[in-house]
Amino acid sequence: MRVLVLTGPESSGKSWLAAEIQAEFGGVVVGEYVRHFIEQQQRDTCYADIPAIARGQLAWEDAARATRPELLILDTHLLSNILWSQTLFGDCPAWLQGELLKREYHLHLLLSPEHVPWVDDGQRCQPDLTQRQDFHQRCQQWLTQHQQNWQPINGAWNARREQTLKHLSSWLPSAQ
Repeated sequence: MRVLVLTGPESSGKSWLAAEIQAEFGGVVVGEYVRHFIEQQQRDTCYADIPAIARGQLAWEDAARATRPELLILDTHLLSNILWSQTLFGDCPAWLQGELLKREYHLHLLLSPEHVPWVDDGQRCQPDLTQRQDFHQRCQQWLTQHQQNWQPINGAWNARREQTLKHLSSWLPSAQ
């Protein structure tokens, strides 16, 4: 099983790209639990919600891992929970990073916020490009600091798709 993570700021195309990858290579996609949480609760999140959101994300990921797909595509993982908790609330439960680091992720695709429009979907809160660039930088710093395998994905929509499919064609054994 290969585990692929799409990470980066909001409105950078993670969900769209996850669907494109699945259409091209198959696999199982795990969505972003916090979206489900907000829809269920019908309110904005607060710091007290972070553990439940993180546990929900882990439960979705673990359920997908248990099926042992050849390719597991994660629309996000705990790094987003960590960074959003720090961004919105100035703090993050300490156990999240330890839980993230003990899991195996084979490749992270880090999506840039540049060259694609921000889209208001009722849950997003960073319309300013500089905020999304800062979030992107913090993702990159974390991935580098923790020696994670990552690949930058940049450009407009078509360029992102082409970069991703080309990279995954050489990375996935079944695509060779």
